[in-house]
Amino acid sequence: MPLTDATSNPLWANAAIFLVAGIVVWFAGVRLTRNLDTLAARLRIDRVFVGMLLLGGITSLPEVANVATASVMGNPALAANNLLGSAAINVVLLAIADAWLGRHAVTGIVARPSTMMMATLCMLVLIAVALAITIGDVDVFGVGVGAGGLAICALSIGCFRLATGYDARSPWSVDMDEVERGADDTEDAPIGTAALWLRVAIDGSLIFAAGYTLSQTGDAIAEQTGIASALVGFALIGLATSTPELATILTALRLRRPEMAFGQVLGTNFVNLSLILLGDVLFVGGPLINELGTFEVVSALLGAALIGIFLVGLLEHRDRTVLKMGYDSAAVILLFGLGLGLLATL
Repeated sequence: MPLTDATSNPLWANAAIFLVAGIVVWFAGVRLTRNLDTLAARLRIDRVFVGMLLLGGITSLPEVANVATASVMGNPALAANNLLGSAAINVVLLAIADAWLGRHAVTGIVARPSTMMMATLCMLVLIAVALAITIGDVDVFGVGVGAGGLAICALSIGCFRLATGYDARSPWSVDMDEVERGADDTEDAPIGTAALWLRVAIDGSLIFAAGYTLSQTGDAIAEQTGIASALVGFALIGLATSTPELATILTALRLRRPEMAFGQVLGTNFVNLSLILLGDVLFVGGPLINELGTFEVVSALLGAALIGIFLVGLLEHRDRTVLKMGYDSAAVILLFGLGLGLLATL
């Protein structure tokens, strides 16, 4: 749905489309997670890898469409803030899922060292984004593609690669009884592996189409209600394009796959941040990073701080809860609320 079509609709129509698209994304995300979990068990694929690469890549499809559209239309701030908003909101959704399910602190049931590695590397990428915006970017090819955008994309891919397979290389000793606690393999569905992959493809297509519709109608709603563009990109569009993540996080945690949930969140963030280069290529006004400012620096640092809180929880590894969620999840939600208030003043 082109943005111009969405803005020509009445507000109530956009709200209805937004709701229907959200429902489609929710059910597709739930089925996608269950099908991928079945495939992981059947093919003996590590669930951290499934969360990072497959879930993370598929649930990033709405961001791909939104970044491409915003950049081509000459709105780099909307594109960048969608990515940074999603990076922060994805972490908050993990905290919300922790509170929603209310059984154990989510960081208290994670035992894979790769989860801590992913969290650390994702923080570094977000700090690199803030640094690039602060010092500015330079055009390296004379076509508007900046060195900063290239470096962030390369760093995201490199960190993604470094985190993959870290469990096998790690000197950490993992208690496999803890890893498997309450996490028996999902029974194979009575269908073939090829049919499962077909279901994954269908669910991914639904998430792409409905997620893109969410982002476009959300932007139209924001324009019709007069909300500031930067805050729209960070909060409303970031939340809209993160709807698939909420469905997949909740499903992964219900299946007792916390590593898959963390892998999905952090894997999605790696993919999203690498998309800054896509925006750079499609935006014709020069390096995209040079169009950003204090708002985006604070957004990136907020995302890094939220991940840092969960990293502390992963290192502490205690099942301590407040209001049916881990202490770290409560701190993430509180900090995000304070950060959102700060961003609203910028």
